[in-house]
Amino acid sequence: MLHKTRGIVLKTTLYSESSVVAQIFTEKFGIQSYMINGVKKPKAKIRMNMLQPLHLVDMVVYHKTNTSIQRVSELRPSPIFRSIPYDIIKSTMVLFLNEVLYKSIRQQTTDEQLFDFIFSAVCWFDETEELNVNFHLAFLLKLSRFLGFAPSTQTKSDQSYFDLQEGEFRSTIPVHPYFLDKQDASLFISLFSFPFEKINEINIENSTRRTILDKILVFYTLHTASFGDIRSHQILEEVLS
Repeated sequence: MLHKTRGIVLKTTLYSESSVVAQIFTEKFGIQSYMINGVKKPKAKIRMNMLQPLHLVDMVVYHKTNTSIQRVSELRPSPIFRSIPYDIIKSTMVLFLNEVLYKSIRQQTTDEQLFDFIFSAVCWFDETEELNVNFHLAFLLKLSRFLGFAPSTQTKSDQSYFDLQEGEFRSTIPVHPYFLDKQDASLFISLFSFPFEKINEINIENSTRRTILDKILVFYTLHTASFGDIRSHQILEEVLS
């Protein structure tokens, strides 16, 4: 049976000389693997450049329950990116976010709220003309809400430390090393709370931005099973420096 659904491309793996298996987070079915044939042929209807990380697509798919690899009838970019593929900072940031998403999302069932958040955020990032060097930080902190471990924003005057393991403020230094001091914790919560349209108002120096990113990745490691190492953030840090 054919179904229409929107999708977010996460990973593409070569299967043969002209075929790939694409892992796509779909609006209707969660994460699914799709066999796509002939992507390297000159007259291919579905081409490799449509299957780049975090590209947004409209799809018509065959879906069978209890089948590990599904089939695609139609696929097209929607919307077509205006800036991400042509801006080195945006494209590098998207590659980094894609790696985190691929290691964080486990949904093989429908999760429309998570899907809508990612889809809308990527659309906004592509459409905005202002260079937004805080986007990846805000995106990951906002994403944590949909993954079930959002940081608590409630604090009292005597609570100067943010415990990454517990996800909340506390008045004394934790016995473990996974925490933020008052200044970094304030930035952490602002990035989580501010809408994307205002995150460039948060003034963060490059060295502090790297520290915040490292702490966010620790936050994800503590709260996401089998998260593992993220490698692409080192490339991103070089591009942003």
